[in-house]
Amino acid sequence: MSWPPTLEQLKEDQKVPLDDTRDDERYQSNLDAAVAWIERVRPQFNYNADPLDTRPAPSDDHVLGTIRLAARWFTRPRSPDGLVSMNDLGTARVSSFDPDIDRMLRIGRYAKAVIG
Repeated sequence: MSWPPTLEQLKEDQKVPLDDTRDDERYQSNLDAAVAWIERVRPQFNYNADPLDTRPAPSDDHVLGTIRLAARWFTRPRSPDGLVSMNDLGTARVSSFDPDIDRMLRIGRYAKAVIG
């Protein structure tokens, strides 16, 4: 996978047909925000594929984690208060983080310790 992730990769991961363009603007906006955020919080990668930059390129799990983060942000407005209604079953709490995404991106509790 190459950096940055594309709208097509996001739609493919979310099983959205590529010819369904209804939410493309929102998907792209969330993907752009996720890419910018990841580049800011994980500066130890060579995101521009600069041959003179000695930092490693983002790995496939880093790219997939960014795609999943964008998808999570896309669906988050459905539960702004952290709850989702399930009709007759009542409501359920929606976690504000996803440990799988955090693990792929090495953020949150999966980030490497910084001593300084």
